[in-house]
Amino acid sequence: MLYGRDDERAVIDSLLLDAQAGRSGALVIRGEAGIGKTALLDYAAQRGSGLPVLRGVGIETESELPFAGLHLLLHGHLDHLQRLPAVQAEALRGALGLGAAARGGDRFLIGLAVLSLLADLADDGPLLCLIDDAQWVDPASMDALLLAARRLEAEGIALIVAARDEGAPLRTPGLPELRLTGLDGGAAGQLLAAHAGELSAAVRDRILAESAGNPLALIELPNALGDASVSVLDPLPVPHRIQQIFQAAIAALPEPSRDLLLIIGIDDTGDLDVVLRAAEALSASAEDLAGIEAAQLIRLTSRGVTFRHPLIRAATLQDAPLTRRWAAHRALVDALPGEHNAARRAWHLAALATGPDEQVAAELERSAEHARERGGIAAIVTAYERAARLSTEPAARARRLTVAAEAAAEVGDLHRAEQLVDEALATADDPILLARLATVRGHVQHASGRLPAAFRQLHTAVTLIHDEQPERALWLLMEMTFLTYATGDHADTVQTAELLDALRLPPGHELTPLHQVLRWGVARQVGASTTGLPPLPETAAAALRVGGGGPRDQLFIVDLCLIAGDNAQTYQAVDDLVAEIRAAGAVGLLPQGLAHLAYVQAYRGRHRDARASAAEAERIAQATGQPEWIRQARSVLALVAAIEGDEERCREYAGPGCDGELGAGGTSGAQWALGLLDLGLGRADAALARLEVLSSGPTRFQVRVMRSAPDLVEAAVRAGEPKRGAAALERYEQWAVHTGQPWAEALLARCQALLAPDEAAEPYYRAALARHEADRPLEPARTALLYGEWLRRMRRRTEARDQLRVALDAFDRLGARPWADRARGELRATGEMVAAGDRTPELLDRLTPQELQVVRLAAAGMSNRAIGAQLFLSPRTVAYHLYKAFPKLGVASRGELARLPLPVN
Repeated sequence: MLYGRDDERAVIDSLLLDAQAGRSGALVIRGEAGIGKTALLDYAAQRGSGLPVLRGVGIETESELPFAGLHLLLHGHLDHLQRLPAVQAEALRGALGLGAAARGGDRFLIGLAVLSLLADLADDGPLLCLIDDAQWVDPASMDALLLAARRLEAEGIALIVAARDEGAPLRTPGLPELRLTGLDGGAAGQLLAAHAGELSAAVRDRILAESAGNPLALIELPNALGDASVSVLDPLPVPHRIQQIFQAAIAALPEPSRDLLLIIGIDDTGDLDVVLRAAEALSASAEDLAGIEAAQLIRLTSRGVTFRHPLIRAATLQDAPLTRRWAAHRALVDALPGEHNAARRAWHLAALATGPDEQVAAELERSAEHARERGGIAAIVTAYERAARLSTEPAARARRLTVAAEAAAEVGDLHRAEQLVDEALATADDPILLARLATVRGHVQHASGRLPAAFRQLHTAVTLIHDEQPERALWLLMEMTFLTYATGDHADTVQTAELLDALRLPPGHELTPLHQVLRWGVARQVGASTTGLPPLPETAAAALRVGGGGPRDQLFIVDLCLIAGDNAQTYQAVDDLVAEIRAAGAVGLLPQGLAHLAYVQAYRGRHRDARASAAEAERIAQATGQPEWIRQARSVLALVAAIEGDEERCREYAGPGCDGELGAGGTSGAQWALGLLDLGLGRADAALARLEVLSSGPTRFQVRVMRSAPDLVEAAVRAGEPKRGAAALERYEQWAVHTGQPWAEALLARCQALLAPDEAAEPYYRAALARHEADRPLEPARTALLYGEWLRRMRRRTEARDQLRVALDAFDRLGARPWADRARGELRATGEMVAAGDRTPELLDRLTPQELQVVRLAAAGMSNRAIGAQLFLSPRTVAYHLYKAFPKLGVASRGELARLPLPVN
């Protein structure tokens, strides 16, 4: 029975009711040891009686073994793997050691496989999933479970995770939390009376005071009163006081029972066969289990042996003499034969090492590489770090610390990565190793926002490998180029150019499109001559075709090739890359690819598609902890909101501090969006001020800033200060000439028309309209609007109406409300009667971005399971989105979708 937890039970009841109604949810219960977290999980299991229940628990000694927690949770349901999308099933089998590791063990893909498996288990009704002591679940398993938890939607799954607050608390961003504190006086008294029998008032009051409402303390403290070795008044935190009680109970056991209990504490399998084999070496046997169980220290179940409470394990290990712990580790080494136990044996051997031991270090390294194959990157850090401590040679120690630092950076443990770099530098002297360490530190500093420091580290790395690994140096130079674009540091740009000039690539490599595009990117920043370089559009196109490396490297190339302005070709390249990333299940890379795709879609005027791609990028970036791509995705959403004149959403997506200096509130894309918003709403002075800061700031060479130059020129003209757009226009003209893109030339001609005297403007407007591309509907409409305004000023009203009608129709179709209102006002000024701007929404405008994606794929004939695999949703969530979309579209079945106007991206 639970005492005093009415509010907490109500939260759990609500979660279970939602699951029974088909709505998924997750909850994290936090609190100190003994505060009642497990009791609430038991309550959930009881209240959900009749529901299938999956129950897992973190085991401290298993916390370094990748996917141990996941295996414990799912091992009874692995027959469902065959029903998962193939790439997900393959990844999860590899992670759990049931098959070959696939595609580098992508941890995000494994998390989505867990989501699909849980959803499949919930296919016949709601499912309850309970995880206790989550602070000790291995990081690989916890990553997968948390990613699944954040993407729960309409599967009917209730996931409850319980974790301690002590030490380094488990991070669960984005999930609701329930924090437990001690019971109030009334509830504490009831619990004490139910478990302690008759107590004097003085003892009762003392226990109530000393327990601080901790339920486990209220139960265990009365049992300790008769033991002279335990003082209820010891000045200890409650969990430590309870542990002291357990230590007294352990001390009362005979020596063979204590040895057997020690083996159970050190072992991480719970397997009675393993435990008893090891116990034989310490002269203990199955007969000793009875006394331990009678002392209420362990529980024997069909799944093996477990401690009644984690504090009992802690008490067992703390009181055992070092020599007995060594003996237990040695016994377990001998009791764990076979290759499948190699990792566990390696850790027991490491515990036995009293000094450097190269053989044990090599065993740990082998276990780490096995973990890498299965996707347990977090386990690599600890294994390589421990192997480094056991290394007999300084060079081996430095190499192992370097690998540990690289893995720590990969899993996002940036502070630990830098610590490991510092330690490795103490003994590293090999230039290649020093370059790897500088690269790790540079990547950590880049991710942390320390861009100038990151540049210096990458500069060091390139200098070290300049001659030995020139191709690797070329990739680092690309990142350095992006850093200089972001910071606008001219001195750094010059250094990058000098290193690129001095790079000695193998014969013929200096002519590769990749190298040439990088030279274009650097030359544009330093204002160097591009004479001798092949034309930018052809070079960019060739770089996209040739590619290089994996999808991540190719996205780097896409970034570079955006400077060529070929929207159609870049769109096709990034669309193919996103499809490849989806097929490979490389979820961690998907936000970056989708953000790129969203930008190109926005550039091409496909605003609905851009919104859908950016929204998906934001969702996945949130789930996978990638703040940079959250910002980039929100910048696209801000840009679309600006075009639509939705000021509230635009400012929300642009981010906090967006009215401060550039960079205070997000990306240059967000700042561009805010300037475009002001321009569309007729606030020319505000638009000019914002876009002028953007174009003259350190990021002025970024493609997004370059593309904003025509908006700056229009704002300057409308504000009556045309000269303030001159510098930006000059840079834009040079870029437009280099790109040779008709759309860029069209915008240049429009700017020239705005700046020309009235009598000389018309040829420029006509040239702009002739060069505009049909697949960019917003910009031709804006040119038609400006030309129509000019024609009206020239008193050529009939011609003005023709242009203004074209503009109004395009703006209405795009949902560009402020621009449509302006066109409507101009038409009225010509004497034409125009209806109010109550546009009838297009069919697809009624759908949310995710509903739009699901509907398109369903219309193409894909099953719910296939759609879920592509969009990283569960099939049940796909069905839920279709259920919501059908009435909005006026259809009753999937078959009717094929007859609807659903243009593809």
